Amino acid sequence: MREKVEAVLAQIRPALQADGGDVELVDVNEGLVKLRLTGACAGCPVATMTLRHGIERVLKEQIPEVEEVVAV
Repeated sequence: MREKVEAVLAQIRPALQADGGDVELVDVNEGLVKLRLTGACAGCPVATMTLRHGIERVLKEQIPEVEEVVAV
């Protein structure tokens, strides 16, 4: 499943990088995806919204096994 998550993040990454940020995959374990937002995204006040309503939504749509996405 890690490879699937990496592939989806590769699709999302350009949008984050356009705003000066990025996302790093830390771990995948039984439906739980742990991500680290970096660059401008790390200190952004709407980072939680980006994670939940953006990244998590896309991951769940494309990979049904994903149950939750958390920032670490």
